[in-house]
Amino acid sequence: MSKSNGTETRQREDERGQGSAHGAAGERLSTAPREERADTGAGVPAMSVIGWARWFWRQLTSMRVALILLFLLSLGAIPGSLIPQTSVDDMKVQAFKDQHTTLTPVYEKLQLFDVYSSVWFSAIYILLFVSLIGCIVPRTGQFVGQLRSRPPGAPKRLTRLPAYTTWRTEAEPEEVREAALGVLRKRRFRAHEAGDAVAAEKGYLREAGNLVFHIALIVMLVAFASGELFKSEGGKLIVEGDGFSNTLTQYDDFKSGSLYDSDSLAPFSFVLDDFVGTYEKNGPQRGTPRTFEARVTYTEGAEGAERKDVIKVNEPLVVDGTKVYLIAHGYAPVVTVRDGKGEVVSRSAVPLLPIDDNITSSGAIKVMDGYKDKNGKKTQLGFKAFFVPTFAGEGKGQMFSQFPGLDFPVLALSAYQGSLGVDSGLAQNVYQLDTSKMKEFKGEDGELLKKMLMPGEKLDLPDGAGSITFDGVEEWASFQISQQPGNGWALAGAVAAVAGLAGSLFIQRRRVWVRAARGADGVTVVEMAGLGRSESARLPEELGDLSAAVVATAPVAAEAPDTPEAPDTPKDPDTPGGPGTTDATTDATNEAGSRPVHPAEAPVEGAEK
Repeated sequence: MSKSNGTETRQREDERGQGSAHGAAGERLSTAPREERADTGAGVPAMSVIGWARWFWRQLTSMRVALILLFLLSLGAIPGSLIPQTSVDDMKVQAFKDQHTTLTPVYEKLQLFDVYSSVWFSAIYILLFVSLIGCIVPRTGQFVGQLRSRPPGAPKRLTRLPAYTTWRTEAEPEEVREAALGVLRKRRFRAHEAGDAVAAEKGYLREAGNLVFHIALIVMLVAFASGELFKSEGGKLIVEGDGFSNTLTQYDDFKSGSLYDSDSLAPFSFVLDDFVGTYEKNGPQRGTPRTFEARVTYTEGAEGAERKDVIKVNEPLVVDGTKVYLIAHGYAPVVTVRDGKGEVVSRSAVPLLPIDDNITSSGAIKVMDGYKDKNGKKTQLGFKAFFVPTFAGEGKGQMFSQFPGLDFPVLALSAYQGSLGVDSGLAQNVYQLDTSKMKEFKGEDGELLKKMLMPGEKLDLPDGAGSITFDGVEEWASFQISQQPGNGWALAGAVAAVAGLAGSLFIQRRRVWVRAARGADGVTVVEMAGLGRSESARLPEELGDLSAAVVATAPVAAEAPDTPEAPDTPKDPDTPGGPGTTDATTDATNEAGSRPVHPAEAPVEGAEK
């Protein structure tokens, strides 16, 4: 019993020893990465700062990262299109903030009201710019090297290439190569003789188009950046008969890039002579604008001659690189305010802002100076105004315009007196009336004094406080005056990018080799093969055309019958293969046959003789 136990123990120890030996040998033979124990102190060597910098640069300049950055840039532009931007319209931004009090703090922290000047959008923009430059510079060097070098020599076994053809000819090998060289150069191939073959290559414009596309992207990025840094953009609302001079004090609102110099404003001025707007009166498109244009008289420079022009939608007035766009239109009721003595205190056309497509408009009329109450005390007047160019009539619903044209204009007013708050030093919206420090004028019913007026009618203020008369209606137009220095470069970059992308997609780079060598029987064997950078059904067709052109100079050699006819097996002259006839099989061919093999019939590897 003890002996058997001892034997089993020795056997188990021997097995463990053999297993450990086999395990060590297995580890040496294995191709799997070796796992190092932490306690051995042998770990992966740490990368240096330069190593990490090289790794980061390789990642940044890779095509994968460039595509990711381009996708992030387009993704980041989505909120810039959906959310009102401060750089475009402050009023829309403020209205959005008033309506979305919960989202506003989040959007402000994420800089979604200023997407294109935000930190995160600028970071993506700069990284994409650096990535494109890092990608273009080495590829440009490689492309220049390829243009300076010759096409590589012919492979040893042309039969392995995807497009292949061959035939035998009585022409000398030198004659065949010379003919092939002429044909290829005539087809705009870069060709030269390399040993017993002619090597040719074509389609370099594919890589050139790829480089042009990437360079055009950089041009567009630079153009957009310069446009944001050096741009100027402002708005001006002008009533018919009034004018504008291109100075900072004349703008209703003005924004510019961080590097813009206000001294570079182009010196010009213009006067709005007339605004013409006509609208469709019948049918499903009733109210649609048919004519929408501003007729102006402008002067270029300080002492330039007056010229007349018409500004239409998307047809701006261009003066010294500055464009004046027509962007909006509305009405300005002409009102006259008199005091209790009947003296005119104010007479002006007051622009009101449209609130719908039929130009229902609202605003405020403010009388800040020159008015005194019945006691002779200076005070201020304010009127909330609501205007419709085409009123539906009494008892026909709320006071909203039925048509954008001036068919039945009506002005509704409500009157206040007191302090307008314009002396507080705080900015105030000219289209809104702050009544916090004002008192209502009371009507006979003890309520707020208000009245609807047609042209020529007036509203008398109580207790001999004066009156306000609705005299008529003028039209106004709103213009955007902008200077974008990078627009031309951006357009050129976009056109070049499309052209480069088309070239890189539709031009195929391919190589063709023509080998001509004398065979063992003294007859020249011609081989032609083609190879493209990508698979294309046109390559075999093109190789067939090239081979047909070469065959014109190096025609196919005539070939004798392969096997003589046996004397003891006579054939009838009328039977196939008999005297006076040629068996169809004698016209068949292989890699070294008597006629060119179509590239689609290329022999398999190992089939050549």
